[in-house]
Amino acid sequence: MTLDDAGAGSRAEAGGEPQTGRLPEGRPENGVAVAFGRQLKLLRIRAGLDRTEFGERVGYAAQSIASFEQGRRIPQPEFVDKADPVLDAGGLLLAVKEELARAQYPAFFRDAARLEAKAVGLCVYGLYAIPGLLQTEDYARAGFELERPLLDEGDIEQGVSARLARQEIYDRRPAPLLSFVVDESVLRRPIGGWPTLYGQLEQMLRIGSKRNVEIQVMPLDREDHAALGGPFTLIDMAQGQRLAYAEVQGDSRLYTSRDMVRELEARYGIIRSQALTPRESKEFIAKLLGEK
Repeated sequence: MTLDDAGAGSRAEAGGEPQTGRLPEGRPENGVAVAFGRQLKLLRIRAGLDRTEFGERVGYAAQSIASFEQGRRIPQPEFVDKADPVLDAGGLLLAVKEELARAQYPAFFRDAARLEAKAVGLCVYGLYAIPGLLQTEDYARAGFELERPLLDEGDIEQGVSARLARQEIYDRRPAPLLSFVVDESVLRRPIGGWPTLYGQLEQMLRIGSKRNVEIQVMPLDREDHAALGGPFTLIDMAQGQRLAYAEVQGDSRLYTSRDMVRELEARYGIIRSQALTPRESKEFIAKLLGEK
């Protein structure tokens, strides 16, 4: 699937974070969470606070504090912002906030998330669900709730938070150029229920109105389709390098080989020509909303 094709219905159309943010102990990718947790515990003890007292000061339950300290859950950036001054950490916790944020993604997606955050351009083909960079909070949550095996509530919230955090890309300056081609079937699939889908379609119209964003719909009635092999993402870096990312069922590949990237470039160029134009796509999405 793609860089932002994971979640809703499969571990693809969401952006690599359909997997839980909870990290199994003993796994190599546990390092950042475990190291942060140990530091957090030492600072809490130095401050003379038990978990309940500390939790009350930062607005988290003692059980959550325990999970953070044991490296079983990765705290949100807001927690780090609150914890550092409360524990008089002098910036020690804030210094690892960026690494901690990256660790919230499953190991297979972390490199892609890092590249996405620095990209000057993305070309995203979405096939199974709305791409993660376009998802509303309700749509993202519905995708995680559909995961099998079932995720617990903490993991669902962790996943939703991680996915929405990726949408900070729209606030970056200079603004990256973003192109999306989304299959029509995705726009008709009521993941999370019809109200959730309507809200999602409205968000696509809002995001699609940005000057640096183009959203195109691949109609179901097209006899020709150049990308039946599945979704993928092309990533343009500031140094002029173009990479490609594909992900399916929790397994992913980041392509740097020029031959493979060129092949996916060709496919994306063809499906853009086969899809509705951005203007036609806006009209199509607006029409879908009017039918509901």
